[in-house]
Amino acid sequence: MSPHHTATSHHSHHMQTILIIEDEIDIAELISFNLERNHFIPEQAHDGQAGIDMAYQTQPDLIILDLMLPKKDGFTVFKELRNDERTRNTPILILTAKAQTEDRIAGLEIGADDYLTKPFSPKELILRIKAILKRHSKTNTSSIYQCPPFKFNKSTLQLFSDNEFIDLTATEFKLMLHLCERVNAPQDRHTLLKEVWGYHDDVNSRTLDTHMKRLRQKIGTHAHLIQTVRSVGYQIISQK
Repeated sequence: MSPHHTATSHHSHHMQTILIIEDEIDIAELISFNLERNHFIPEQAHDGQAGIDMAYQTQPDLIILDLMLPKKDGFTVFKELRNDERTRNTPILILTAKAQTEDRIAGLEIGADDYLTKPFSPKELILRIKAILKRHSKTNTSSIYQCPPFKFNKSTLQLFSDNEFIDLTATEFKLMLHLCERVNAPQDRHTLLKEVWGYHDDVNSRTLDTHMKRLRQKIGTHAHLIQTVRSVGYQIISQK
Protein backbone atom coordinates (compact mmCIF):
# COMPACT_ATOMS: atom_id res chain seq x y z
CA MET A 1 0.00 0.00 0.00
CA SER A 2 1.37 3.42 -0.88
CA PRO A 3 1.37 6.20 1.73
CA HIS A 4 -1.11 8.18 -0.37
CA HIS A 5 -3.92 5.98 0.84
CA THR A 6 -4.09 7.80 4.16
CA ALA A 7 -5.34 10.84 2.26
CA THR A 8 -8.75 9.24 1.89
CA SER A 9 -9.51 9.38 5.60
CA HIS A 10 -9.35 13.19 5.70
CA HIS A 11 -11.99 13.68 3.06
CA SER A 12 -15.63 12.82 3.25
CA HIS A 13 -15.82 12.39 -0.52
CA HIS A 14 -14.32 9.45 -2.33
CA MET A 15 -10.91 10.19 -3.79
CA GLN A 16 -10.57 8.47 -7.11
CA THR A 17 -7.67 6.14 -7.80
CA ILE A 18 -5.90 6.32 -11.13
CA LEU A 19 -3.54 3.60 -12.28
CA ILE A 20 -0.69 4.70 -14.53
CA ILE A 21 0.79 1.88 -16.63
CA GLU A 22 3.88 3.54 -18.06
CA ASP A 23 7.43 2.22 -18.32
CA GLU A 24 9.14 5.62 -18.53
CA ILE A 25 9.54 6.40 -14.85
CA ASP A 26 9.94 10.16 -15.28
CA ILE A 27 6.68 10.37 -17.24
CA ALA A 28 4.89 8.18 -14.70
CA GLU A 29 6.21 10.42 -11.90
CA LEU A 30 5.16 13.59 -13.68
CA ILE A 31 1.64 12.20 -14.18
CA SER A 32 1.51 11.07 -10.52
CA PHE A 33 2.56 14.49 -9.31
CA ASN A 34 -0.15 16.22 -11.36
CA LEU A 35 -2.81 13.72 -10.30
CA GLU A 36 -2.00 14.30 -6.63
CA ARG A 37 -2.22 18.04 -7.09
CA ASN A 38 -5.72 17.46 -8.44
CA HIS A 39 -6.75 15.24 -5.52
CA PHE A 40 -6.51 11.87 -7.21
CA ILE A 41 -4.69 8.88 -5.77
CA PRO A 42 -2.09 7.71 -8.30
CA GLU A 43 -0.77 4.15 -8.53
CA GLN A 44 2.06 3.15 -10.86
CA ALA A 45 3.01 0.01 -12.73
CA HIS A 46 6.01 -0.04 -15.06
CA ASP A 47 5.36 -2.99 -17.35
CA GLY A 48 2.32 -4.56 -18.96
CA GLN A 49 2.01 -7.58 -16.70
CA ALA A 50 2.45 -5.55 -13.51
CA GLY A 51 -0.19 -3.17 -14.84
CA ILE A 52 -2.71 -5.97 -15.34
CA ASP A 53 -2.04 -7.42 -11.88
CA MET A 54 -2.37 -4.04 -10.21
CA ALA A 55 -5.54 -3.18 -12.12
CA TYR A 56 -7.22 -6.36 -10.85
CA GLN A 57 -5.95 -5.74 -7.34
CA THR A 58 -6.75 -2.04 -6.88
CA GLN A 59 -9.68 -1.76 -9.33
CA PRO A 60 -8.92 1.88 -10.11
CA ASP A 61 -11.48 4.46 -11.26
CA LEU A 62 -9.47 5.07 -14.42
CA ILE A 63 -6.39 3.62 -16.12
CA ILE A 64 -3.78 5.56 -18.08
CA LEU A 65 -2.19 3.06 -20.43
CA ASP A 66 0.94 3.56 -22.50
CA LEU A 67 0.95 1.50 -25.69
CA MET A 68 4.70 0.80 -25.76
CA LEU A 69 5.36 -1.39 -22.74
CA PRO A 70 7.81 -4.14 -21.81
CA LYS A 71 6.60 -7.71 -21.03
CA LYS A 72 3.16 -7.10 -22.52
CA ASP A 73 2.39 -4.30 -24.96
CA GLY A 74 -0.46 -1.89 -24.39
CA PHE A 75 -2.80 -3.53 -26.90
CA THR A 76 -2.49 -6.89 -25.14
CA VAL A 77 -2.94 -5.26 -21.74
CA PHE A 78 -6.04 -3.47 -23.01
CA LYS A 79 -7.60 -6.67 -24.32
CA GLU A 80 -6.99 -8.53 -21.07
CA LEU A 81 -8.46 -5.70 -18.99
CA ARG A 82 -11.54 -5.55 -21.21
CA ASN A 83 -12.03 -9.31 -21.00
CA ASP A 84 -12.05 -9.42 -17.22
CA GLU A 85 -15.16 -8.74 -15.11
CA ARG A 86 -13.20 -6.58 -12.66
CA THR A 87 -11.98 -4.09 -15.24
CA ARG A 88 -14.43 -4.49 -18.11
CA ASN A 89 -16.02 -1.08 -17.56
CA THR A 90 -12.99 0.77 -16.23
CA PRO A 91 -12.34 3.83 -18.41
CA ILE A 92 -8.98 3.70 -20.17
CA LEU A 93 -7.01 6.62 -21.55
CA ILE A 94 -4.30 5.56 -23.96
CA LEU A 95 -0.93 7.28 -24.29
CA THR A 96 0.86 6.89 -27.57
CA ALA A 97 4.38 8.04 -28.34
CA LYS A 98 3.86 8.09 -32.08
CA ALA A 99 1.84 10.91 -33.51
CA GLN A 100 0.80 8.66 -36.41
CA THR A 101 -2.91 8.46 -36.86
CA GLU A 102 -2.73 4.65 -37.23
CA ASP A 103 -1.89 4.29 -33.57
CA ARG A 104 -4.63 6.64 -32.50
CA ILE A 105 -7.26 5.04 -34.66
CA ALA A 106 -6.11 1.62 -33.49
CA GLY A 107 -6.45 2.88 -29.92
CA LEU A 108 -10.01 3.93 -30.55
CA GLU A 109 -10.78 0.82 -32.58
CA ILE A 110 -10.01 -1.33 -29.57
CA GLY A 111 -12.45 0.76 -27.57
CA ALA A 112 -10.35 3.14 -25.51
CA ASP A 113 -12.24 6.05 -23.97
CA ASP A 114 -9.69 8.58 -25.17
CA TYR A 115 -6.02 8.91 -26.09
CA LEU A 116 -3.23 11.44 -25.85
CA THR A 117 -0.09 11.70 -27.94
CA LYS A 118 3.25 12.31 -26.24
CA PRO A 119 4.47 14.85 -25.47
CA PHE A 120 1.29 16.17 -23.83
CA SER A 121 0.66 18.95 -21.33
CA PRO A 122 -0.21 17.75 -17.82
CA LYS A 123 -3.08 20.26 -17.85
CA GLU A 124 -4.57 18.64 -20.95
CA LEU A 125 -4.22 15.20 -19.37
CA ILE A 126 -6.09 16.30 -16.23
CA LEU A 127 -8.86 17.86 -18.35
CA ARG A 128 -9.27 14.65 -20.33
CA ILE A 129 -9.33 12.53 -17.16
CA LYS A 130 -11.98 14.71 -15.57
CA ALA A 131 -14.08 14.62 -18.73
CA ILE A 132 -13.90 10.80 -18.90
CA LEU A 133 -14.77 10.37 -15.21
CA LYS A 134 -17.65 12.80 -15.49
CA ARG A 135 -18.95 10.94 -18.52
CA HIS A 136 -18.76 7.71 -16.57
CA SER A 137 -20.59 8.91 -13.50
CA LYS A 138 -23.31 10.48 -15.64
CA THR A 139 -24.30 7.19 -17.19
CA ASN A 140 -24.95 5.61 -13.80
CA THR A 141 -28.21 7.35 -12.85
CA SER A 142 -31.76 6.03 -13.45
CA SER A 143 -31.79 2.56 -14.90
CA ILE A 144 -33.89 1.44 -17.86
CA TYR A 145 -34.49 3.41 -21.05
CA GLN A 146 -36.41 1.89 -23.97
CA CYS A 147 -36.20 2.91 -27.60
CA PRO A 148 -37.42 -0.12 -29.57
CA PRO A 149 -35.77 -2.33 -30.65
CA PHE A 150 -33.18 -1.07 -28.14
CA LYS A 151 -33.27 -1.25 -24.38
CA PHE A 152 -30.64 0.46 -22.25
CA ASN A 153 -29.70 -0.40 -18.69
CA LYS A 154 -27.95 2.76 -17.56
CA SER A 155 -26.71 1.36 -14.27
CA THR A 156 -24.88 -1.58 -15.85
CA LEU A 157 -24.18 0.19 -19.19
CA GLN A 158 -25.77 -2.70 -21.07
CA LEU A 159 -27.58 -2.44 -24.36
CA PHE A 160 -30.08 -5.00 -25.58
CA SER A 161 -31.36 -5.16 -29.12
CA ASP A 162 -34.48 -7.34 -29.47
CA ASN A 163 -33.52 -8.55 -25.99
CA GLU A 164 -30.13 -9.75 -27.25
CA PHE A 165 -27.21 -8.33 -25.27
CA ILE A 166 -24.85 -6.17 -27.33
CA ASP A 167 -21.39 -5.69 -25.89
CA LEU A 168 -20.49 -1.99 -26.05
CA THR A 169 -17.72 0.09 -24.52
CA ALA A 170 -18.85 2.81 -22.10
CA THR A 171 -18.34 5.46 -24.78
CA GLU A 172 -20.28 3.52 -27.43
CA PHE A 173 -23.06 3.04 -24.89
CA LYS A 174 -23.19 6.74 -24.12
CA LEU A 175 -23.17 7.66 -27.80
CA MET A 176 -25.96 5.22 -28.62
CA LEU A 177 -28.02 6.36 -25.63
CA HIS A 178 -27.56 10.02 -26.56
CA LEU A 179 -28.88 9.34 -30.07
CA CYS A 180 -31.76 7.15 -28.89
CA GLU A 181 -32.90 9.68 -26.30
CA ARG A 182 -33.25 12.08 -29.24
CA VAL A 183 -34.76 9.62 -31.70
CA ASN A 184 -35.57 11.05 -35.17
CA ALA A 185 -33.64 14.23 -34.36
CA PRO A 186 -30.36 14.74 -36.24
CA GLN A 187 -27.48 15.36 -33.84
CA ASP A 188 -24.68 17.47 -35.23
CA ARG A 189 -21.11 16.26 -34.94
CA HIS A 190 -20.10 19.15 -32.72
CA THR A 191 -22.83 18.41 -30.17
CA LEU A 192 -22.01 14.69 -30.13
CA LEU A 193 -18.31 15.34 -29.55
CA LYS A 194 -19.14 17.79 -26.79
CA GLU A 195 -21.82 15.70 -25.08
CA VAL A 196 -20.25 12.27 -25.41
CA TRP A 197 -16.54 13.06 -25.31
CA GLY A 198 -16.51 16.39 -23.52
CA TYR A 199 -14.59 18.07 -26.35
CA HIS A 200 -15.17 21.69 -27.16
CA ASP A 201 -13.78 21.61 -30.66
CA ASP A 202 -13.83 19.37 -33.68
CA VAL A 203 -10.26 18.08 -33.62
CA ASN A 204 -11.39 14.55 -33.03
CA SER A 205 -14.16 14.20 -35.55
CA ARG A 206 -12.45 11.00 -36.76
CA THR A 207 -13.23 9.61 -33.30
CA LEU A 208 -16.93 9.98 -33.95
CA ASP A 209 -16.88 8.21 -37.33
CA THR A 210 -14.81 5.34 -35.96
CA HIS A 211 -17.31 4.85 -33.15
CA MET A 212 -20.30 5.07 -35.48
CA LYS A 213 -18.79 2.45 -37.75
CA ARG A 214 -18.30 0.15 -34.76
CA LEU A 215 -21.82 0.74 -33.46
CA ARG A 216 -23.29 -0.19 -36.83
CA GLN A 217 -21.22 -3.37 -36.95
CA LYS A 218 -22.29 -4.38 -33.46
CA ILE A 219 -25.97 -3.66 -34.01
CA GLY A 220 -25.96 -5.76 -37.17
CA THR A 221 -29.48 -6.17 -38.54
CA HIS A 222 -30.59 -2.81 -37.13
CA ALA A 223 -27.57 -0.90 -38.43
CA HIS A 224 -29.82 0.99 -40.88
CA LEU A 225 -31.54 2.73 -37.94
CA ILE A 226 -28.34 4.75 -37.44
CA GLN A 227 -28.41 7.28 -40.23
CA THR A 228 -25.68 9.59 -41.43
CA VAL A 229 -27.13 13.07 -41.93
CA ARG A 230 -25.05 14.74 -44.59
CA SER A 231 -23.04 17.77 -43.45
CA VAL A 232 -24.79 17.59 -40.05
CA GLY A 233 -23.98 14.41 -38.17
CA TYR A 234 -26.01 11.36 -37.21
CA GLN A 235 -29.47 10.36 -36.08
CA ILE A 236 -31.34 7.28 -34.98
CA ILE A 237 -34.70 6.73 -36.62
CA SER A 238 -37.52 4.94 -34.88
CA GLN A 239 -38.27 1.42 -35.96
CA LYS A 240 -41.15 1.32 -38.42
